Amino acid sequence: MERSVTQIALFAALIAVLGLVPQITLISGVPITAQSLGVMLCGTVLGARKGALAVLLFLLLVMLGLPLLSGGRGGIGVLAGPTVGFIVGFPVAAFLAGLVVEKWRAPVGVAAFAGSVLGGIVAMYACGTVGMALVLDKTLPEAALLNTPFLAGDLIKTVLAGLITNGLARVRPGALLSRP
Repeated sequence: MERSVTQIALFAALIAVLGLVPQITLISGVPITAQSLGVMLCGTVLGARKGALAVLLFLLLVMLGLPLLSGGRGGIGVLAGPTVGFIVGFPVAAFLAGLVVEKWRAPVGVAAFAGSVLGGIVAMYACGTVGMALVLDKTLPEAALLNTPFLAGDLIKTVLAGLITNGLARVRPGALLSRP
């Protein structure tokens, strides 16, 4: 139990630290950040349940006002901006990424890449597009079009998540909780 709490807290901290990487804000008002890589790694390394819990802990701290989102944003007000859908999608993304790694018996790196694509792109974009459409008063296709500039960077993050998870599995197999 104590070990699990520590791991969850460490991965919540990883997401926060990745928020220190300078963001690039696009015309839609949604920034390109490294934090989604942290969300993917929560799932691929910790597994579905613990990965989602790490993200929920991170979001709880953000909602309490800690400026942990990229650009030093925090507080409940972030839920009123165009990033609300992505924020809501964070725990879903971690859960799905972890679920794929847990259930699919492909090589670890392949499963982590596929899980990151499903969670970190498909699920997160679905949530993000709906949030942008609501906040920016756009149709779903218009909001989806605003998300297209993020795809290249997010594909790179999915590859990195696969490589990092695979590397961790080779160096410290016991640290990879997503593969019991």
